Amino acid sequence: MKTFVCFVLALGLIFAVSAHHVLAGNTPGEAEAMVKKAVDSFKANGKEKTIAAINDPKGEFMQGELYAFVFDFDIICLAHPANPKLVGKNMADLKDAEGKSFMKEMAAMAKAGGGWVDYKWTNPETKKIQDKSSYVTSIPGENVFVGCGIYK
Repeated sequence: MKTFVCFVLALGLIFAVSAHHVLAGNTPGEAEAMVKKAVDSFKANGKEKTIAAINDPKGEFMQGELYAFVFDFDIICLAHPANPKLVGKNMADLKDAEGKSFMKEMAAMAKAGGGWVDYKWTNPETKKIQDKSSYVTSIPGENVFVGCGIYK
């Protein structure tokens, strides 16, 4: 009987942790790790191959809601696996739900050494406007920045 109770408790804990992860979404650490992975790919494989890899919606830079994106400093989208229609478009005038020019802020943050940019965006899962934060950094020697966002 004790074994069965322990099994049920352990199973409940596993479900609780899984449900928490699904409800909480991705973590800042996961977003930063995705950006680091992209930066490492730029260094190892070059700009062209990395951008092609990031644009692959079934590739290593797309993991559910977590994905890398790449823009140049004119804020033209170079890679976006979640929405390929954005590639080649100038997003400099894009604003969030409260009118914040978050793409310009991302470019400035990346130029300044990298960091987090907060904004409000529609979550494709819930269809509701939510707080979102993206970690961005520039790629040394390239005129681009890479980022990854999470819903809070």
